[in-house]
Amino acid sequence: MEIFKYMEKYDYEQLVFCQDENSGLKAVIAIHDTTLGPALGGTRMWTYSSEEDAIEDALRLAKGMTYKNAAAGLNLGGGKTVIIGDPKKDKNPEMFRAFGRYIQSLNGRYITAEDVGTTVHDMDLIHMETDHVTGISPEFGSSGNPSPVTGYGVYKGMKAAAMEAFGTDSLEGRTVAIQGVGNVAYAVCEHLYKEGAEIIVTDINQDAVQRAVDAFDAKAVEPDDIYSVDCDIYAPCALGATINDETIPQLKAKVIAGSANNQLKTSEHGDIIHEKGIVYAPDYVINSGGVINVADELNGYNESRAMRKVETIYDSLMRVFEISKRDNIPTYAAADRMAEERIASLRKSRNQFLLNGHHTLSRR
Repeated sequence: MEIFKYMEKYDYEQLVFCQDENSGLKAVIAIHDTTLGPALGGTRMWTYSSEEDAIEDALRLAKGMTYKNAAAGLNLGGGKTVIIGDPKKDKNPEMFRAFGRYIQSLNGRYITAEDVGTTVHDMDLIHMETDHVTGISPEFGSSGNPSPVTGYGVYKGMKAAAMEAFGTDSLEGRTVAIQGVGNVAYAVCEHLYKEGAEIIVTDINQDAVQRAVDAFDAKAVEPDDIYSVDCDIYAPCALGATINDETIPQLKAKVIAGSANNQLKTSEHGDIIHEKGIVYAPDYVINSGGVINVADELNGYNESRAMRKVETIYDSLMRVFEISKRDNIPTYAAADRMAEERIASLRKSRNQFLLNGHHTLSRR
């Protein structure tokens, strides 16, 4: 892997390799772009098959966080960390404290949070060495479990997508098919139920399905049947890549809006659903409630302020739909464009400011 060539192609700022022999720490911190502010992105611990795979994952995820944070209207850039190791066997307190010292050495350029394979307890260990960490225990000023907040943001985004598709954002009487009923999707169901929507659910975990059936009078279907049910909105809230060659022909929904990451198997599938007239709420915009919530911790967490910011997911998606129509492009591309325009605008004004300052000094 030609690292500098890859970094130059996608305009990455920094790649940091962290090693601590005593604890077994092997970590890669990728900082993609800090135009809007310090890079925020979680720490993932995974059993990568090679060091190259770990580096590629860190780089890919960091770039994704730049777009997610920009689209969410946050004054934060994008970064990500991967720790190479088995989260079930290889963790120890010294590892996360050593990692915290590496974060501290970056002087605020990078702020971390929990991700796949890491926990609130791991973030508390990092917090012993640095303040540049979010998602810590509530007694340290954290916001706690992010799932209900993420779910609320998905619900608000679903209403925006309904407005675009149906001309009204009311979900009363609408049928929503939810794939995967984990913590985030359960929170979505709560809001839908209160508004009077009809809910169809599926999950490989039968206990999760039964919980939704009992609490929200939901109808349960087999996992493979969720794509073809009669519904207004399909909400992928589990695995990624469920919008693909096999599933698209089955879909009866006019809207795709859910919490899962990487919902499109490829960008071409985003093109296909756009051509079919299906309104797609890009995943990293609609599911940004969690990152919006933890970002508020950086200012001393205030729940009502954080929730007001989460509600702007509705406005962000309406802006995505506007760009999609303006430029005649699919919504996944419109979301990227919205993020890129925000970064480019600040970069331009900053460069102009520096240029003006240089001219002022020259005249002196």
